Parts: sequence; C-alpha cells; structure tokens
Amino acid sequence: MSAWVQAASTPDIVDSALGTLRTALEYIGTVAFAISGAVAAGRKRMDVVGAIVLACIVAVGGGTLRDVLLDEPVFWMVSPSFLLVAAAVGLIVALLARWHPPDRLDRYRIVQLSDAAGLAVFVVVGTGIALDSGASAITAAVMGVITGVGGGVVRDMLANDVPDVFRNGQFYATAALAGAASYALLLWLDVPRHVVFWVPIVVVLAVRIGSLRFGWGVPTIGGKPVDLTAHDEPRESA
Repeated sequence: MSAWVQAASTPDIVDSALGTLRTALEYIGTVAFAISGAVAAGRKRMDVVGAIVLACIVAVGGGTLRDVLLDEPVFWMVSPSFLLVAAAVGLIVALLARWHPPDRLDRYRIVQLSDAAGLAVFVVVGTGIALDSGASAITAAVMGVITGVGGGVVRDMLANDVPDVFRNGQFYATAALAGAASYALLLWLDVPRHVVFWVPIVVVLAVRIGSLRFGWGVPTIGGKPVDLTAHDEPRESA
C-alpha cells in the first residue's frame, strides 16, 4: 500500500519541483535582462530613472506581450516581485556605473552575455507557460520567441537603436526559435520534463553565443554588418 501511495505521489512531487524550477528561472531571467537594460541605458547616458525604466521594460516586456496574446493574467501584476527585482537591479547597475563606466562593461560583453542568458531562460519559460495554457506546439514556440525578444525590442526602440533582433544578421530570434522548437519537440517526444527544461536553454545559449563569438548569422541587406560594440561618443558642450 505504501509503495502505491509513493508511486501515486511521484508525479505531484515532480510537478512541484518543476514549478519551483520555473519560478527560479524566471527570477534569473529577470535579473539577466534587467542588467542588459540598465547597461544599455548607461551607454545612452540616461539618468537613474532611465536605467530603472529600461531594466524593467526588458525584464517584463516580453512576458507581458505573451500574457496579453494568450489572454492570461499578466505575470508581474499577479506577482509584482518580478518588477521590484528588475527595478532593484536597474538601480544597482546605475549606481555602479558611476564608478565603472558602461564602456568598461562592454569590453567583457556584459550586455551580450546577460541578454543571452535572459533570452535562453525566458524562451523556455514562455514556451512552457503557453503550453500549460493549452496553446498548440507552434503557437507555444512563437510565444516563447516573443517572451525572449519582446523586451529587448522595446528597450532598443526606447534607446533610439534599431533592435538587435532586426540587424547585423546575427542569430537572435533564430536562437530563440531554435530553443522554443526544441522545447516543444522534446515534450512531443515524451522526454522527461526535467530534461526538457535544460536542453532548450543550452540550445539557445549555444546558438546565441556562437553567433557572437564566431559571427554566425544570416546575410544582411545593404552592406556590411554594423559593429554592435561601437557606440556614439558623448558630445562635448560648445
């Protein structure tokens, strides 16, 4: 009898563990994206308020679009802690930038690596949330991509930049789509769900970091790819 009870409770234990893991991943992605947003604000010489706003928009923008399209409660309205964490990270990065200029952070690809980490996490979380809401595999993959790239698109538009996802031919949305598709495929193949969480994250990171490191990507239109590491110099007052 005890063995039967243990076997019956195993799925509940697994689901509980996966739920905890997904929540942890959401906070990791929130921090990673908030860092990229705040540093992008620093590159544009925004003030502390601008850094906090961009950090929050990058962190919750994609998930907000996903929830609106899925007609689900917006996640950060249900759990405001995500927004508070993003705002706190934006404030911390803005304060640190007074002693460590953003240009120094760029040398270590802080923005690109943080953005890649956030992309990988939010693609997986977004795809999983869409599937749990009853979406088809294709719709869930699209929602995963939107969750991963939506905040960054809004960030770049507010920073008066062409969104990274639309320029330079690098694998960005492609990396997100590869991760979301692999997530849906692994579930369809009935792979254990704890494995499903990690493989797509590795896929997104491998494709995105490989694109940054080795120049993987698609052809660009109208000439050579732009140098994403080159930023406008601050103008001197007359």
